[in-house]
Amino acid sequence: MFPLDVFIAYTLACLLLVISPGPDNLLAISRGLSQGKSAAIISGLSSGLGILFHVLAATFGLTLLIQTSEFAFYMIKAIGAAYLIYLGIKVLRSKNLISLEPSNKESFKRIFSTGFLSAALNPKPGIFVLAFLPQFINPALGSITAQMIGYGLWFAILTTIGFSLMGVFSSQLASWLKNKPKLINNLNIGAGITFIFSGLTVAFMKQR
Repeated sequence: MFPLDVFIAYTLACLLLVISPGPDNLLAISRGLSQGKSAAIISGLSSGLGILFHVLAATFGLTLLIQTSEFAFYMIKAIGAAYLIYLGIKVLRSKNLISLEPSNKESFKRIFSTGFLSAALNPKPGIFVLAFLPQFINPALGSITAQMIGYGLWFAILTTIGFSLMGVFSSQLASWLKNKPKLINNLNIGAGITFIFSGLTVAFMKQR
């Protein structure tokens, strides 16, 4: 169902979003700093489930629009591109997106609920799913719903793995970054550029 070249391109795009600094992966990093590996993994898993929430919402609400409305597709794409570019400009202006301050001790249940709500209520992954995932859907390959869920589940898995790894290794990373304020500043600049580039990529996409 998923052509290898398309699947590889999609995976790389998902990884770009996963590693781009944002509130959800920074939350996993802060859990790793303050409460260790288990807390980081729980935070990563909760974020992955939050992504899956967006996927299911997009799948059962947009499949018909993708098939029948070119206007709706381009409106979704325009909103997604505008938001990502806005976020990138905001990050470049403030340069305070990356923060390695440890969070307070919390129960695993609280960590899970906070991570899930952060991802589920965050418009960035929702816009990514709405604007980007449909670009890889090909009606000729079978059920659009199955393709949406398949691609979306893979995005959720990559998010879980990526965020968990960031949290697990955050202690070593933080120790290194604390002595390099210029590097932290450059990472914030890189994050802003990444969001702007992602927004431009979405803006120039074409409907399949």
